[in-house]
Amino acid sequence: MLARLLATEDTASLTVLRLFLALVMFPHGAQKVFGWFGGPGFTGTMEMFTKMMGIPYLFGLMAVLTEFVGPLLLVAGLATRVAALVMAGEMVVAVALVHLHNGFFMNWTGKQAGEGFEYHILVVGMALALMIGGGGCWSVDRLMFRRRAGGPLR
Repeated sequence: MLARLLATEDTASLTVLRLFLALVMFPHGAQKVFGWFGGPGFTGTMEMFTKMMGIPYLFGLMAVLTEFVGPLLLVAGLATRVAALVMAGEMVVAVALVHLHNGFFMNWTGKQAGEGFEYHILVVGMALALMIGGGGCWSVDRLMFRRRAGGPLR
């Protein structure tokens, strides 16, 4: 089973996809953990999740960790399929709890009550591609799979 999780094609396109998903998701995690980029920080985020939204603490913590640790795993290409799966799951939950009633489009003009879910669909699509294909070349997953399979480490 571990071999299936680590196996990946030796393609640069999966690497590019993995790195860009990490690039898009990391600032959201940094907002929630450190308060960077105008975010509320960990305490503010957890208060929002638990008190304002009624989300259990454990699930709020999982969302924070998904957005902060997940991109770090993606940059390394370590546990790529797992990181992508939890990111996709988090986006589906975010759409269901927050964004679905705002419609499809992002709030580019400021005329909507909130943000739509088009961004979330893109993240889910990118995550699905990584779940199917793996981390690509230049990933720890690929290196570990090649060592496990006894193949060359190119």
